[in-house]
Amino acid sequence: MTLSFAPKDAEAWPLYALEPEDVDVWAAQQNDETQRWLKATGFSGAIGSVVLIPGAGGAPCAAVVGYGTAEQRKRHRFVLAAAVPGLAPGTYRIEQGPSQQDMANECLGWLLCGYSFNRYRDSSRKTARLLAPREIDADRVEIIANAEALTRELVNTPAADMGPEALEFACHKLAGQFGAQINVTTGDALLENNFPMIHAVGRAAAQAPRLIDMRWGKDGPMLTLVGKGVCFDTGGLNLKPGGSMGLMKKDMGGAANVIGLAQMIMALDLPIQLRVLIPAVENSVSSNSFRPQDILTSRKGLTVEINNTDAEGRLVLADALALADEEKPDMIISMATLTGAARVAVGPDLAPFYTDDETLAIELEQSGKREADPLWRMPFWEPYETMIEPGIADLDNAPSGGMAGSITAALFLRRFIDDCPRYAHFDIYSWQPRPAPGRSKGGFGQGPRAILGALGQALDL
Repeated sequence: MTLSFAPKDAEAWPLYALEPEDVDVWAAQQNDETQRWLKATGFSGAIGSVVLIPGAGGAPCAAVVGYGTAEQRKRHRFVLAAAVPGLAPGTYRIEQGPSQQDMANECLGWLLCGYSFNRYRDSSRKTARLLAPREIDADRVEIIANAEALTRELVNTPAADMGPEALEFACHKLAGQFGAQINVTTGDALLENNFPMIHAVGRAAAQAPRLIDMRWGKDGPMLTLVGKGVCFDTGGLNLKPGGSMGLMKKDMGGAANVIGLAQMIMALDLPIQLRVLIPAVENSVSSNSFRPQDILTSRKGLTVEINNTDAEGRLVLADALALADEEKPDMIISMATLTGAARVAVGPDLAPFYTDDETLAIELEQSGKREADPLWRMPFWEPYETMIEPGIADLDNAPSGGMAGSITAALFLRRFIDDCPRYAHFDIYSWQPRPAPGRSKGGFGQGPRAILGALGQALDL
């Protein structure tokens, strides 16, 4: 599926996105028939409202959609997208509506309305197309939209067809598209190459665990993305109840998000050296599953007491982060569907992130607002360090008590970063529980657009 604007030479109907206070002003400038039609429909400029203006012969000649008030728009990420399902199939050009500052995001939302998950059932539908406004970078918007579609597709695909092998294949496909180099360490070779925790978590599954290592770009600052690729999480021997296992196909959402972000970076040809590390595993139950009370020795040499096999994501990330840190890149970003505690704290819309770098935190927060990809900074709270120190080993993968679960997980991961000057960790949900304008129910990207928008200043590009 490719999300794109209409061809530049396509015939298009004009579209007017009106705030409530502008409806009467706009109507007064139209002919009598249009004024009567608008009045008869009761159009008020409410978000999501649509009126097709009939022309000669009854065919539409224009469309008027509601853009709401400034206060109402604060409750919506993509306002214009709310009207797209109500528009007749055809092509439209925006004549009035979003400000220049908001135009690119509104156009992105429109394109994302065209995404549907069609792998098992054709649910595609004809949707209204948009001519790219002159004031936006249309190529950039299309690149971002299609990277988001890739992330959604990966998360939406069930584990039967998106296990470690399929996730590796997706990375090979992306690498081939952009001329990136890729190396994969699989099965017992993980032990031989000192990735013991990735091996321990994934060894019980039918498909062997693996570490995917992709590189692209030869010049510029070094950026390493690390994504949690737990393709399905049963909880291991600490088996999840059925209700908690239902969405575990999305436990590779961190990997899906860094893959989408990597596609954006490569397609935009940013002047950086990119590395993507994805520990791809399935946390399963078998005779050789790792056990509660086991003590694992990580790649870094830190020992980890296993107090819950369902806290496996931080284990596979730890080995990958240690590898990333050894190269001393300019920045490391990890992304993972790591804790339920993050969802309790901020819900499904916000992506919590952690960093000790104040400048980077500001850049990410500001970019999140600009790019309609909202973030919320969480603290690396030093007094909680003792909660991840069990006494019998260097670290505890699942502190008892249930308090501050997202923070303690982030503190755990930070222990594996020593030499990178800028590190940020994202504890994302990567799932849209209910459909919203531009956001279909199911997998979706959280954080990549904000990260992309912050890279220029963060890496001094």
